Amino acid sequence: MPSLELSLAIGSFLVILSIASGYASGRLGIPSLLLFLAIGMLVGSDGPGGIEFDNPHLVQSIGVVALALILFAGGLDTQWHSVRPVLWRGISLSTVGVCVTALLVGWFASAVLNFAFLQGLLLGAIVSSTDAAAVFAILRAKHIQLKGDLTPLLELESGSNDPMAVILTIGLIELLTQPSTSALDLLRMFAVQVTLGAGLGVIMGKVMGYLLDRFELEFQGLYPVLSVALALFTYGITSGLGGSGFLAVYLAGLLVGRRSFARKADVMRFHDGVAWLMQITMFLVLGLQVFPSRLVPLMVPALLLSLFLIVIARPASIFLGLLPTRMPVRERALVAWVGLRGAVPIILATFPLVAGIPRADEMFHLVFFIVLTSLLLQGPSVSLVARWLGVEGTPVAPAKTSEVAGPSSQ
Repeated sequence: MPSLELSLAIGSFLVILSIASGYASGRLGIPSLLLFLAIGMLVGSDGPGGIEFDNPHLVQSIGVVALALILFAGGLDTQWHSVRPVLWRGISLSTVGVCVTALLVGWFASAVLNFAFLQGLLLGAIVSSTDAAAVFAILRAKHIQLKGDLTPLLELESGSNDPMAVILTIGLIELLTQPSTSALDLLRMFAVQVTLGAGLGVIMGKVMGYLLDRFELEFQGLYPVLSVALALFTYGITSGLGGSGFLAVYLAGLLVGRRSFARKADVMRFHDGVAWLMQITMFLVLGLQVFPSRLVPLMVPALLLSLFLIVIARPASIFLGLLPTRMPVRERALVAWVGLRGAVPIILATFPLVAGIPRADEMFHLVFFIVLTSLLLQGPSVSLVARWLGVEGTPVAPAKTSEVAGPSSQ
């Protein structure tokens, strides 16, 4: 066990290395998230770094805190006037789309990979949410803009589909660990999660906005600290009461972001930095938790599952979710392709490990491979697909470093 001083030195060096890799990722056309994961894997048990690490409980705890702060920053950074025209489309994709993805992947996992049907559904729920942060990073690096409402729709979908994926995952784990759980119990749990999550999110968002606007603190640096404490309190109290804490923090951030107050720019800049730190920390720890030697036997089934998700499940969920709209087919096709998987599925894959679900370790490594495949295949090709579909807008002028949004874009 390394000393505290050595642990701090190693941890800070890995963060610095991740930041350096993120600087190079745009020029290489590789999502920075993939490089963060790779660094974690290289220094882990199976890599040349040889750091012994196998603690799903710790990974889950870090991931939950990180995801709560990232979602709050995402809501804070969301431009309400941009997402308002696509609100119902985004809600449809984050509910209907997530459920369709989970169902199709669940069927494939049970029919082809010999998972029990409920286990397959659990796997489908875990990989049902998307992470558009990597896509936006690539688009900004290449100064590409999408036509119409595509950008706000992708932003809203990726920010709002995480809570739904979490609710489905928790519900299916409950069903697997407590077979006596009925469909009515699951529906009741779902209703409580959504109702409490949305209700407390709105209430806390208004409270946060009021406090940040009206509190006269002696030191300016305390306002960002207050916002972090309020965000974590929102997640904790909502989850403690049985609601969706992730939905609550996202909605709270969205409401705070809509409000004008004197120190808003400082608070948003602070949370952008916190979101980046959480994202880097999360991916490094997730990379440490993965054992590459366990990925090798799963490469073929994982590749089949990845291709099914990319080519069939994701497009089907998008076209069904957008069925009532008049959105052009080319734009729907672009949304279907921009379905990158990121940190959330890997975090959710720790839930079955902690709960002791059969084949949980296999699920974790399958999910990890799916995320890698998604980032490698879909990430670098987004600009080419946008150009091929004719949905590329007017090129964006290169932004200054200080103006480039961080992971709060999700």
